Amino acid sequence: MKKTLITTFIFAIIIEFTIINSYSVEPEEILQNPKQEIRARNISKNIRCLVCQNQSIDDSSAPLAKDLRELIRIKVQKNDSDEEIYNFLTERYGDFILLKPPLKISTFFLWILPFVFFGVGIIVIFLHNKKSKTFLQ
Repeated sequence: MKKTLITTFIFAIIIEFTIINSYSVEPEEILQNPKQEIRARNISKNIRCLVCQNQSIDDSSAPLAKDLRELIRIKVQKNDSDEEIYNFLTERYGDFILLKPPLKISTFFLWILPFVFFGVGIIVIFLHNKKSKTFLQ
């Protein structure tokens, strides 16, 4: 049983690493200028796909993600700064579109809740183990 779980876990990790490096950028989207293309890809990796929600638009094959990638490339070709592009997208779609939202009052709970849940989880595990030891004695 343990061998099966370990094998499944290792297999899942291997699949995850192969999927992480797969991108959905189509050949006709790629810019001729390599520096602009790298810049557009870096921005696309930080923008959330509004359809998939847990992927960047660089990884997503959704039509909306493709439209956003093209929009970013147009703005990169116009020499808009990264900050201008991010500001344009957040004005249009809100902070949700950023995979790493800024720390603001409105996003405070988004940033703090993982630590709270982690702490609660540690306490629950500690209490469960403590009850198990007293039960065995």
